[in-house]
Amino acid sequence: MADYIEGKRPIIEALRTGVPVKSILMADNVKRDGLIEDILRKAKRAGATVEMVPRKILDDKSDRGSHQGVMAKTKPFPYVGIGDIVGAAEASAANNDGRALVVILDHITDAGNLGAISRSAEAVGACGLVIPNKRSAHVEASTYKSSAGAIAHVPVAQVSNLVQAINRLKEEGFWVAAATEHAQDLIWDTNLKGKIALVMGNEHEGVSRLVLENCDLFAKLPLEGEVASLNVAQAATACMYEWLRQNRA
Repeated sequence: MADYIEGKRPIIEALRTGVPVKSILMADNVKRDGLIEDILRKAKRAGATVEMVPRKILDDKSDRGSHQGVMAKTKPFPYVGIGDIVGAAEASAANNDGRALVVILDHITDAGNLGAISRSAEAVGACGLVIPNKRSAHVEASTYKSSAGAIAHVPVAQVSNLVQAINRLKEEGFWVAAATEHAQDLIWDTNLKGKIALVMGNEHEGVSRLVLENCDLFAKLPLEGEVASLNVAQAATACMYEWLRQNRA
């Protein structure tokens, strides 16, 4: 997650949506207007400390020069290991007639899309998300906002190699299904019952060749309008709910 959030309204929104704020840095000469008072109230409820500092400290820490006399320092997001995702999946399968869903994001670059996908993943009962630790979106303030706070309830594993993570899931009995427009079969005609790892690709290039080569199943969504594609978060939601439909009790 980004270390600092700048500005009055962004900080209020962050506190409202559950971004884990560690502390508030406030310029010692800031004007105590209504927004500042709102920040102080929300910070107290969130258990975040407030530190009065010289404005120059904020100027030095600011990336955009838009801090308005106040910045919020966030706590690091608690990523988990792939083993934790596997453990959650085993528990899910044991309690839900063998079904479990893990969502793998192949270098999704927009943190808002990551949040929207995590919101849907939490809604369908997915066991977690797997993302690369490089050249990929990570959990930041905008992720909390677009997930409506759901990201705090979905385990997220950062891995150095997606193919290795895929192979680990295969060893644990998962079928790996790639959502790709190049597939022959529609998602409706693809068997998604049981333990499924759903792979969603980059916003511009889709699932990479190397990852595709390690997938077991390939499926696409039907598109009958004039627009040739869906946003990756919308597509992921549709695919996850098809998994849920096929695995309903």
